[in-house]
Amino acid sequence: MQKIVVAKPYRFVPPHRGSFWPGLLLQCVPFYLRAGHGVTNVTCRGVDRLRTSIQAGHAVVLTPNHCRPCDPMVIAVLARQVRRYLYIMASWHLFVQNRFQAWLLPRAGAFSVHREGADRESLNHATGLLSEADRLMLIFPEGVISRNNDRLNNLMEGAAIMARAAARQRAAQSPPGRVVIHPIAIRYFFDGDIEAALTPVLEDIETRMAWRPQQELPLIERVLKVGSAMLALKEIEYFGEAQRGEVGERVQRLVDRLLCPLEDEWMKERHDGDVVRRVKVLRKAILADMVGGKLSQAEQDRRERQLADMYLAQQLAFYPAGYFIPEPTPERILETVERFEEDTTDTARVHSPMRAVVDVGEAIEVSPDEQRDADGDPLMGEVREQLTSMLASSLAEAHPNAAMK
Repeated sequence: MQKIVVAKPYRFVPPHRGSFWPGLLLQCVPFYLRAGHGVTNVTCRGVDRLRTSIQAGHAVVLTPNHCRPCDPMVIAVLARQVRRYLYIMASWHLFVQNRFQAWLLPRAGAFSVHREGADRESLNHATGLLSEADRLMLIFPEGVISRNNDRLNNLMEGAAIMARAAARQRAAQSPPGRVVIHPIAIRYFFDGDIEAALTPVLEDIETRMAWRPQQELPLIERVLKVGSAMLALKEIEYFGEAQRGEVGERVQRLVDRLLCPLEDEWMKERHDGDVVRRVKVLRKAILADMVGGKLSQAEQDRRERQLADMYLAQQLAFYPAGYFIPEPTPERILETVERFEEDTTDTARVHSPMRAVVDVGEAIEVSPDEQRDADGDPLMGEVREQLTSMLASSLAEAHPNAAMK
């Protein structure tokens, strides 16, 4: 399990405000993408839409989809093209991984947000930074990295709340200013030999399961067989035996097996729907007393196990039903095997060459007034609509027979 939850007192980390470090780091982005993530090319489209907003003096929020760890660096390439630095809202756990990362992130323009708590300090700081309109504000509204380029997860409403607060501040300025949101669709393509790239990964996973390498199977069948075995192992752990039925149904049963008892204990009710949102609510409840050493060691250990179960449920939710139907694209195969490796080792090896296509959406002007309807925040609804359309278009360009999930 990756260390994405930190059970210690939260401390807000602001970004550095100077230009030396972000300017230097932006120059290093292409090398970092190539060496650290196998991304050899980034193509940005619709850049003039963003330039128009900048030239008009608007405060700009960028809201990309979030399918890979390198997404912020890909957006940095876009920032270089429009000659603007970034402020980046980033989960607090990233600032406590190691000293170098804690030093580097603020200098890159990142500031912390406590996703498991009501982080008013981060929200107020972000609002103030955005109202100044001297940098682009980067927020990933999905809140998690899914490794699913063809599925958009639920969008959190924090970006809309912050943008409206900044819009109120800018409306009061003389002369009044505006805030706009540009949805940004990031799509990755793998341009290498997919079978050659994934065979070593599958062999390692098969070896850990005490299998002989399944070299006689076609790649897709091999991936599905490994995935079925991994799911069955977890079913045996939590149900006592492997389950029957369609994979999607089995995954949902396992997710509910993991989350429903926790919701019964901590929330006194069960919450259907988006798994990421369910996990976020539970984490907030469970972590509240884990900070400060108030619990016995036995209770601390019990809650650590519960957090691990929640992490597993969220990871299971990132395997979309029907992702291989009717015929998976090379990228869907790659994403799936990367998740296999990440879920068993906490790391995924780099596969190259990758290229990224970045589409800039139309500007959405943010009203200072509160808006909400039965379906949630309409502002985030507009963001989702544009992201879905752009991702579907870029997918159809490369794989006409594929469809968004």
